Amino acid sequence: MAFTATATVKGSSTVYALSSNVKKYTLKDVGFTETRGGNFQLERPLDPNSPYNQAFKLKMTVAKDLQNLKMVITTANGLQAVDIFKQPAKTAEITQFNFLMQNLIEREILIKK
Repeated sequence: MAFTATATVKGSSTVYALSSNVKKYTLKDVGFTETRGGNFQLERPLDPNSPYNQAFKLKMTVAKDLQNLKMVITTANGLQAVDIFKQPAKTAEITQFNFLMQNLIEREILIKK
């Protein structure tokens, strides 16, 4: 998956973009780690009960120039993209996803388009 100016996850109608106020230290404060290539990567489980359970994960990568991003929700092993929005039994995961995204918006990392 390539970096783009806007991104969304499979099954969601909400489109996100990077805020013009995003800073490298803010990314690190919320848990992004710097990759060898200089990009910033975040992986968060979507299990609201325990971060240690094997659950779906939100994976987000911000390009090193802080202009583009990519994001996906994957299976626990991170190999396949999944659509949690079409599965009615996944309301807890959807709530957790929305909480994570709202936190990133409040920290001025993301904006809704």
